[in-house]
Amino acid sequence: MFRILHDTKYDFIKYWKTAATGTIAFIILGMILLGVHAARHNGHALNYSVEFTGGSTMQLQFAKAPPADAVRNAVDQAGYAGAEVTTFGDPKDFLVKVQAKEGAATAVNADSVGAEIARILAVRLPDNPAKIGRTESVGASVGNELTTKAITAILISFIVTLIYLAIRFEWRFGLAATIATMHDILTTMAFLAMMRLEISLTVVAALLTVIGYSLNDTIIIFDRVRENLKKQRKESLRDVLNRSINETLPRSVLTHVTVFAATMALLIFAGEVIRPFSWIMAFGVFTGTFSSIYVAGAILLWIERKWPRTTTPENKGAARALSEGRKRERPTPVGTP
Repeated sequence: MFRILHDTKYDFIKYWKTAATGTIAFIILGMILLGVHAARHNGHALNYSVEFTGGSTMQLQFAKAPPADAVRNAVDQAGYAGAEVTTFGDPKDFLVKVQAKEGAATAVNADSVGAEIARILAVRLPDNPAKIGRTESVGASVGNELTTKAITAILISFIVTLIYLAIRFEWRFGLAATIATMHDILTTMAFLAMMRLEISLTVVAALLTVIGYSLNDTIIIFDRVRENLKKQRKESLRDVLNRSINETLPRSVLTHVTVFAATMALLIFAGEVIRPFSWIMAFGVFTGTFSSIYVAGAILLWIERKWPRTTTPENKGAARALSEGRKRERPTPVGTP
């Protein structure tokens, strides 16, 4: 049988301080960028799609790459000042997002806006006419409803996660796993700010998937930690964590590699519409693995030192592991052989 990374003894916990510094800096940078985006885009820190904001989206296709200013000026002339105009994968394709006008019919708004912009561009760029590709319109009330449902879905998933952790583990493990999950949400939000990805219902689905993916990895490691603690070996909790991570490493590597390969295939070949979902999933593989090792494990160690457990027949192994860890960390008196 093919086996990889069998009987490894890597000291993962050794680098938890460096990992904590890096992830905190990453989150802070993401939050700063969110503030910058909010200042530059009329209070919109995140790049919401028309599914949430309401309005129209249309894709303009040109025979050759046009000047970006010409496209923006045409949109402004059509009466949609402040619209978002960006390239859509190819320099010859542009994606235009506009807010719905008062009293405009939502069902026909995208087509009519696209036709009006294309007409103006035909005058400005007679040798490079624009064709209207994909169009989409969502009313403001529908956008608000979708926003509420998306937030509700994320909150429900988080509450269900907390209930599951409370039943599956004792509070120390559950708290560490919850903090690791919150870390994944914050790092993913920072990643969204850095990449300025469009947040659609597909991206919300990716966020929920990342939460479940990361939590599953953390639970597998914690299950092995709990089993090793019950064996009552004379190891520190730090050693138990390292051994548990190494024991689950082959399974983790195979899972992460296959998931990452699938997301990279989507990222490269699936096109622009699915690309934000692929970016979030690819980043989720990394941040989920990172938090399961360096966030959940480090938090569990801190909780054990802060609130040590009492020695009972059920948790004797854990208490012994904590005691051994304290002995190892205690400085050796001067002059002791």
